[in-house]
Amino acid sequence: MMGAFDAPLRPQTEAEVAEMVRSATGPLSLRGGGTRGVAYGVGQGLETAGLSGITLYEPGALTLVAGAGTPLAEVQAVLAAQRQRLAFEPPDLRAVLGRQGVSTLGGVVATNASGPRRVQAGAARDHLIGVRFVDGMGTVVKSGGRVMKNVTGLDLVKLMAGSHGTLGVITQVAFKLQAVPECAVSLQTDVPLGAGLALLRRALGSPFEVSGAAYGTFGAALRVEGMEASVRYRVAALKALLGGDWVESAGDALWLGVRGGHGLGEGALWRVSCKPTAAEGVVAALAGVTHQAVFDWGGGLIWIAVQGLADAGAGLIRGAVAGVGHATLLRGTGAAAFAPEAAGVAALSRALRAKFDPKGILNAGIMG
Repeated sequence: MMGAFDAPLRPQTEAEVAEMVRSATGPLSLRGGGTRGVAYGVGQGLETAGLSGITLYEPGALTLVAGAGTPLAEVQAVLAAQRQRLAFEPPDLRAVLGRQGVSTLGGVVATNASGPRRVQAGAARDHLIGVRFVDGMGTVVKSGGRVMKNVTGLDLVKLMAGSHGTLGVITQVAFKLQAVPECAVSLQTDVPLGAGLALLRRALGSPFEVSGAAYGTFGAALRVEGMEASVRYRVAALKALLGGDWVESAGDALWLGVRGGHGLGEGALWRVSCKPTAAEGVVAALAGVTHQAVFDWGGGLIWIAVQGLADAGAGLIRGAVAGVGHATLLRGTGAAAFAPEAAGVAALSRALRAKFDPKGILNAGIMG
């Protein structure tokens, strides 16, 4: 349920966030730029876009620290000037969700937003090395630091990634960065779904360091990055391993679309995480239903657009993914955005929320 964003609170400093949370008399509905959240809690809006600015950037140390409200595009431009990047390539969901606004670093962390390179480099949480946040009592909490070795004890850094604002208001984040590689080559081949997914899994299981593995209307696609000589060797080795006819291309246009589920058309939009070997079966459950699908992470992530079902396809999709993954409704009505958690997971989630937000005021109710 969308929270009430009439006259939202707009703090400009971490201290203001802490005071607003401490003095809150009811629930708070948190958001950054409002470009990627799939559910918002009830209550008064609290927007973190004012917590903006890069406070530390050390290209030599591959480290960046910035406020949670810092625009993602601003960070990407600064990094690009030094031929560096966020390795997990966070997707831009504005087009598929029909949103305006500016994507922020805090929103990226809160949703653990991660693109195709996750299969090689890891998710957003794997590159997050420090975080500051305000818990539900208005206390400022700091965890991690500027280097990986500073993350000790209970790993609150990883805990905050993907918490969707239910454990605290993120105010500052620190990331380790990656140098942009010298060369990147994409490979594509036109094969049926089952054969295509099998090729992707085989490539990912090889020693040739694939950084993208997707399937869609473009066929099966792989990406290889690194030093040019290394890329050329690995591309040749993959072709020999996989057989068939592969077309090479440069540029990132294909992967920009893959990481945002672009081109899927109208209807309810789902983001399904599952075992790669189960991907074909999940989509097969929609036989006879108008749908489109793009597969990322070798089948471990599926973007599915479904039309014509009152429950947005929740019964079929969540039934097919039961025991092998989970499905989130990103766009559409007729079903909850997040599926009910398993009993053990739900109990752990309640315990964490009780610890960090004992008053139950932060994005209340969005995750069960």
